[in-house]
Amino acid sequence: MTDYKLEKRVQKWIKEGRGSGNGKDYHPWLTVRDLSSRGRSHRVMGHLTQRTHHLLSDMELAAFLLLEWNPAVTDIREQFPLRLEDTLILAEEANIRHPEVGGYTKIMSSDFVVDLFAPSGPERLAIQVKDSSDLKDPRTVEKLELERRYWKRRAFPGIYSLKSRSPKPW
Repeated sequence: MTDYKLEKRVQKWIKEGRGSGNGKDYHPWLTVRDLSSRGRSHRVMGHLTQRTHHLLSDMELAAFLLLEWNPAVTDIREQFPLRLEDTLILAEEANIRHPEVGGYTKIMSSDFVVDLFAPSGPERLAIQVKDSSDLKDPRTVEKLELERRYWKRRAFPGIYSLKSRSPKPW
């Protein structure tokens, strides 16, 4: 595994406990203030979680609203970080360059990790929200593949479904 360098603000976010907690105690990895969005970003109070959700696009807002009013959904965690050590290993195994910006390793995240109640027992979904035009970019597809492999390796097929298992980013 390669050495990596994290920005000071990312180190601070880890110390703050971003990306941890459940329900009203969850702290998103990224907030609307942390990065510029290509479109509009939204801060929305969730009735389910009783906290403010940070959504980075109109499409994330639309997905959130669908999840928020789905009676099977029991928790919604947005901007959920993926464990860096795992994504670095997966990138190396897949021969895919791990995301980085300005020489600093980037911690990847899923747009949503959602807990559901199902007749067969609790389930969890990881959801990535992308515009179909983004899928024309080979680099975007590579990063999505890393995310897919991440959730699959965690015995949780990610964008598909999982029998309850608690993901722990750190």
